[in-house]
Amino acid sequence: MRQNNLIRPLWLVFLLTSLFPAFGQNRFILRAPDALVPGIIVRHNLGMVCTPNQEGVSCVLNSDTRTPDQVVSELSSDPDVQHAEQDSHVSVPEGSRTFNANQQSTTAASAAAANTAVTYFGTPAWNSYVNQTAAALTHLPAVQQYLVTGKGIVAVIDTGVDPQQPVLQGSLVPGYDFVNGVAGIPSEWNDLDPATAAILNRATAGDTVIQLNQSTAAILDQSTAAILDITHVPAAFGHGTMIAGIIHLAAPTAMIMPLKAFRGDGTANLSDIVQAVYFAVDNGAQVINMSFSLTSNSLELMKALNYATAHNVICVGAVGNDGIETIVYPAAFHNVIGVASTDSQDSRSTFSNYGEALAHLAAPGEGIITTYPGGNYAMVSGTSFSAPFVAAAAALLIQVDLDMNPTEALQALSNAKKLTPELGFGRLDLFQAVRPYISH
Repeated sequence: MRQNNLIRPLWLVFLLTSLFPAFGQNRFILRAPDALVPGIIVRHNLGMVCTPNQEGVSCVLNSDTRTPDQVVSELSSDPDVQHAEQDSHVSVPEGSRTFNANQQSTTAASAAAANTAVTYFGTPAWNSYVNQTAAALTHLPAVQQYLVTGKGIVAVIDTGVDPQQPVLQGSLVPGYDFVNGVAGIPSEWNDLDPATAAILNRATAGDTVIQLNQSTAAILDQSTAAILDITHVPAAFGHGTMIAGIIHLAAPTAMIMPLKAFRGDGTANLSDIVQAVYFAVDNGAQVINMSFSLTSNSLELMKALNYATAHNVICVGAVGNDGIETIVYPAAFHNVIGVASTDSQDSRSTFSNYGEALAHLAAPGEGIITTYPGGNYAMVSGTSFSAPFVAAAAALLIQVDLDMNPTEALQALSNAKKLTPELGFGRLDLFQAVRPYISH
């Protein structure tokens, strides 16, 4: 396993983030040799947010009156600096309270009412989670008949995870919390105020549906639903747990590495995402799921993903939820599998972005039942929840071919149900993807 030498002095991070805003024009991603960074910082009157990783990438901060363009220009003219760019703000596609997936809470209520408990790879789980429509559409049961259930580590760059979620608990490996600078399994509970956390933590999966936003309907017990104030639940709380639940559904014996780059409100600094990519590669991940998008290209994000590809890591990204033909990153990078969303009738979801230059593949992304913090479940919609089906498919491919590389993975995944050119190779078919490897 490759070792990560990421060092983040916590006292410095907390001091800087208390003095300056988390986002905005003050932060910059710097690429320079480790030994030269202190001199660069002094010469350009900057502060250090995180020290250089093994590739010489760090995050620095400016506190004077210079504009971002001035700082980037000054750094770019320094012969010791290999590259500098302004840090930017990134959001998960479903983080906005205004995103409309046309999701009906009555559908979630029907799924909850039909619930019975089953055992799924040694753990009790809802039948409506295990045997949902998306599993049937992608031919997951046919794959499992051949004992193909996933292998390796799938890194999830997101909001963290609920470490105690019973369905996921045995499938988690330590990751890193880049928001707070803490190693281990990053917990989403830290994004809730104590009172709200106490309410959700004591909840049990029930049949009362709470529409948290237009993409997420949490299925809780009646007593919890009666006292939960959803205005105190951040817009993207549970996003990472829900992503992890989909990966576990389709690749139940793969391991999941949660990497927290996003806060509970669904926002992140690009610099934390870049650091998370390097961490994933250097700590043994073979697949990276990225259920987020940004409209502008970033050289440092591209370099990080090129680093991942060079180490045979399969990268998957969501195409976004604007319902237009467009380009967003990282999904549009040539070495990232961009994933669009389809409904239960194999039509493109109205909210899903699309286009031959963006979407390599599509996967179910409407009315997906998945895990939610507190031992609960939720029904979700959005391209964020299509991408993890493809990330899980990559873990299935790694099981059938331990030397699977990104090019081979995309070729295998191209054995999909053909739809329209705007959705790339078509809708994910897990069985067709692995069949060439299990038929001989």
